Amino acid sequence: MIRFHYAAKNQTGKTVDGHLDAEDRGAALAELRRLNLTPVKIEEGKSPKTVKAAKAAAAGGGAGGSGAPKKGLNLNLSFGKAQAKTSRQDLVMFTRQLATMIGAGLSLMESLDVLGAQAESPGLKATCERLIEELRGGSDLSAAMETCPKAFSPLYISMVRAGEASGQMDVILERLADYTEAADELRREVKSAMTYPVISLVLVLGITAFLMLGVVPTFRQVFDSLGTELPGITQFVLGASDWMRGNWPIMIGAIFGVFTAVWAFKRTEVGALTFDILALRLPVFGPLARKIALSRFSRTFATLIRSGVPIMGTLDIVADTAGNRVVSNAVRLSRESVKNGNMLSEPLAEAPVFPPMVVRMIAIGERSGALEQLLEKIAEFYDSQVKAQIKSLTSLIEPMLISFMGVIVGGVVLSVFLPILDIVGQLGKSG
Repeated sequence: MIRFHYAAKNQTGKTVDGHLDAEDRGAALAELRRLNLTPVKIEEGKSPKTVKAAKAAAAGGGAGGSGAPKKGLNLNLSFGKAQAKTSRQDLVMFTRQLATMIGAGLSLMESLDVLGAQAESPGLKATCERLIEELRGGSDLSAAMETCPKAFSPLYISMVRAGEASGQMDVILERLADYTEAADELRREVKSAMTYPVISLVLVLGITAFLMLGVVPTFRQVFDSLGTELPGITQFVLGASDWMRGNWPIMIGAIFGVFTAVWAFKRTEVGALTFDILALRLPVFGPLARKIALSRFSRTFATLIRSGVPIMGTLDIVADTAGNRVVSNAVRLSRESVKNGNMLSEPLAEAPVFPPMVVRMIAIGERSGALEQLLEKIAEFYDSQVKAQIKSLTSLIEPMLISFMGVIVGGVVLSVFLPILDIVGQLGKSG
């Protein structure tokens, strides 16, 4: 019998070290698989700690110029795969399927191998390959996901780390999938509600530009040849058309300059905070933006707490993913208060963005020990409020856009045909 020292991954993705006696290497691998362990390293007479020390020594030797790579070391040079981007839909499917496979008893390595093989998205395939490489190198799943920042958010990684610590990886992944689906559904609702007015506004502006630059100028020669006094609206439209035709490069440059200046200002910390404040104070869309931010805050908070993420880490992640800097600043202030031993609800009550109802429910949750359940109720409440308000806004925006289009396009058409109607009327009287 030969003694083998091994490093392997269990079903939750944790790296375990140990040793076993077997007749040969093949028998040792078969025994590990029988124990539902995925071999990462298996060495005859070598401890995995010795292998890790050899890796560290090799890394140090490379810095000093004399350390050549030793046999058995896996030098991973495919960092480009870590930058592969994974869509939200692919991530939801990946999370749900990974949870199902782990819950069914498959090892983490086998699950990732299957998901990578069946992935249709190049980004997801590259991400799975990257995770497998990191796991084979001895990393935990959460540490492997940190090398794929375009695929996995800090919230995702923190929850996976909590699953590794608790041994409930499949449960945590199911919660992650539920959270991602709910957040993605809310985002789609908002996006679909904003798509119609944006497209309609672009069409109105395009039709107006076509009339002012292409149609109205053709009538000027006709009006000049008639020699009659034109109505005020016709004179205004003809003057605007002449100015637009003569100054269109300046007009386009001004529009581009304004958008560039606004974009550059929004990228600064002061500009981003200013836009977030304005977003909450807009007459119609402000309440909607506030409800979306509160829904995201509550759902993220509840998901992280239920998954076992420490409260301080939870507050950091919630502040980073709130989507509005006003909410983020309030959460960061509450973090400092909680760090000093105070309740979370106390600093939130001083932030105007949090309604009294939300603050009271959080306070009740802190006292009763059911904070995550109450936060989920808050998220569900605001999700329903957002959907209802989006439907009402959609029904309100449609007639407003139609009225706007009628005023603009109808005004241009009326200014063109009004002189013609006057001339026809004069000819009828003279006849």
